[in-house]
Amino acid sequence: MFEYDFIRHAFAAATIVAILAGTVGYFLVLRGQTFAGHALAHVGFTGATGAVLIGIPPLWGLVLMTVAAGIGMGAMGEKLAERDVAIGLVLALSLGLGLLFLHFFTTSATQATALLFGNVLAVNVSTIWTLLALGVVSLGMLAVISRPLLFVSLQPELAEAKGLSLRRYSILFLAIVALSTAECAQIVGVLLVFALMVGPAATAIQLTSKVLTGVGLSALIALIEAWLGITLAYHTDWPTSFWITALSAGFYLLGRLPLRSRASPNVIHQNAAQDVFDPEVSKP
Repeated sequence: MFEYDFIRHAFAAATIVAILAGTVGYFLVLRGQTFAGHALAHVGFTGATGAVLIGIPPLWGLVLMTVAAGIGMGAMGEKLAERDVAIGLVLALSLGLGLLFLHFFTTSATQATALLFGNVLAVNVSTIWTLLALGVVSLGMLAVISRPLLFVSLQPELAEAKGLSLRRYSILFLAIVALSTAECAQIVGVLLVFALMVGPAATAIQLTSKVLTGVGLSALIALIEAWLGITLAYHTDWPTSFWITALSAGFYLLGRLPLRSRASPNVIHQNAAQDVFDPEVSKP
């Protein structure tokens, strides 16, 4: 199957997106913000349809709209109750705008379907380079803030007492999530981003209590799901997005099997302090 250019392009794009989704998704699950990732995916559809209406590439509409929404969600509240209200408001507004844009969306239904469910087999070389650039920027930003992000995520009261702004890191992280969501939408579509970004991370958290190991395992699981999804789609002629989501659910269910003791949140928090935080920072 690698004799075909579109297959090679699909694997290249899927590799970039899977590594990014698995890495960012781990922090997303650890922070308990999976609803935010789900909401940003729907916001992305609004941005993509709006971009098509004004004649620019859908990917840039995805990126601009999701980043703006991510920053807005982060700025409106960091506490759980405030955060859920903020996400709900942004999601409701974006869905309303998406409905309006669909009303004026007069091109073929195929393009709308591709936005909703993805079409990795249609990725071209220019899109791959764009995804690579966005992926490098996202992972670079995450690497810079990863240590304080873990601190404010797992020990928010102590972090705030030491002068770290919870709101600032929430804004930065959700902006990174927004970029990752826009990339994932190119592979599985805006409706199924949840599977590629959250599924591997949730599986990794079930299998290990080590944060750094969990991040690597999450990225690896996402990569395996993406590669297997494309391979199975090629041999069965079934949608790639279906296979990726099915594999994501399957891996998660396997991780839930009682073959070994699963990691608990408390153990993960303790290991995060040991593996990532500076001793002076993590000391109560």
